[in-house]
Amino acid sequence: MEEIDDRPVSFWTAFLPIGCFFFLLIYGLFLHPVFFGGSRLPVEILVLLALSVNCLYLFYMGYNWKTIEAHMVSKIGESIPVLLILFAVGVLIGSWIVSGIIPMLIYYGIGLIDGEWIYIYAFLICIIFSLLTGTSWGSAGTIGVVMIGIAQIYGADLSITAAAIVGGSFFGDKMSPLSDTTNIAALATNVPVLEHIKSMIYTTSPAAIIAAALYIYLSPGMSGATIDPGITLGSVQDTMNDLSQIFEFNYFLLIPMLIVVWGAMKRQSIFLTLLMASWAAMILAFIFQGFTLDQVVSSFNKGFSIDMVRSDIDIQSDVITILNRGGLYNLIEGIVVSLLIFAFIGTLDVINAIEISIAKLMSTLKTKSQTVVAALFATLITNLTTSNQYATSFIIGEAFKRKFDQLGIARRVLSRTLEDAGTMMENMAPWTPSGIFMAGALGVASWDYAPWQFLSIANILIAFVFAALGIAIFTNESQKEDVHKPT
Repeated sequence: MEEIDDRPVSFWTAFLPIGCFFFLLIYGLFLHPVFFGGSRLPVEILVLLALSVNCLYLFYMGYNWKTIEAHMVSKIGESIPVLLILFAVGVLIGSWIVSGIIPMLIYYGIGLIDGEWIYIYAFLICIIFSLLTGTSWGSAGTIGVVMIGIAQIYGADLSITAAAIVGGSFFGDKMSPLSDTTNIAALATNVPVLEHIKSMIYTTSPAAIIAAALYIYLSPGMSGATIDPGITLGSVQDTMNDLSQIFEFNYFLLIPMLIVVWGAMKRQSIFLTLLMASWAAMILAFIFQGFTLDQVVSSFNKGFSIDMVRSDIDIQSDVITILNRGGLYNLIEGIVVSLLIFAFIGTLDVINAIEISIAKLMSTLKTKSQTVVAALFATLITNLTTSNQYATSFIIGEAFKRKFDQLGIARRVLSRTLEDAGTMMENMAPWTPSGIFMAGALGVASWDYAPWQFLSIANILIAFVFAALGIAIFTNESQKEDVHKPT
């Protein structure tokens, strides 16, 4: 890097591009549609504008393009694993439809799940699947897609259904010792993973109870006001008949689903696991469904299309809304946003904007409650800025470990904080990988399901209230250490 990179950067110099980023997002996503009567501005354009402004800002400060570009390329390189997963889940959805897996699960799910209670079913089923696999993305991208299909058939509110799916998936993810984010948060703070999970029970379990109660309250079986009154038993039966005519159902179709579960439990690469499940689905499509090679490949590439169905099948329902989806390009908008957001983060790294801003915050902390509140706030902002929970865990974990030790606060409170304000917020923001993934997989924009994602909202609020009141701020005198001793 150039020598100019080593010069001192003040807090306000570092914070200005972060503040500009959030101003553009708040204006484009909230102020412009709510107060100026316009529509929400595209996230990718807002991020591109923030990236452009920050590049000009760095030029003004004296940094050359070679230095800026090097940081951008480095950060984009770190995003490749996320982008590969986004491609893989699109392929998975397309292959699981053409092979009959998703249609079969929807068909039998209609018989087992009462549409009057679809929201609580979606929440609880995703909790179980995510607990077993340790992956929120895998849960939402498989069983979550099935739940969305069932909700469509019953005419339930898709925003609430998607929120229940996301909430259930993330609860199971947080509380599972198989989860990557759970293990990373424990690793970043040097806390045993089971101690970390026990600590999360204090804030996440009450949030889950609140969320479950609200999903029950909102369910058509309780309120009688959500399911489309035009949906009749006959139309549901028509959908089931159409699915059974288009696809051949049998137990062998569960093999790709077992591959996903096996891969998750064995801690295999989620990208490779999803691809293996997709290729297995392709084989099953040839064996059982009778689609041509061109049709199966097209499902992988651009998603399944109802036009692939044999002309002699008379479709009576609106099954097209369930089946026309998936494919390699299914999440292309999210992939573009991911590339742009990581490029923007690279421009922040040129002046170490995030680290400098956190260091300034640290200098103002005096009490335990202040420190935990500050850690929550710093985690929230860092996650929304970096769009990377792994990076957030290590940045905040390293920045706050010694402060927690100085005040005798058990590090399991810090590890819990990383997830309460990081993992739980990330799935609701439309520019983060989790928000992009969930919106793409479920077909519901993150800003549409976010107001109904009661688990994250309650979890974040409980975490801040507990921190402010000093509740569940565990102390560990033996964990205090000399501030000069390396951690």
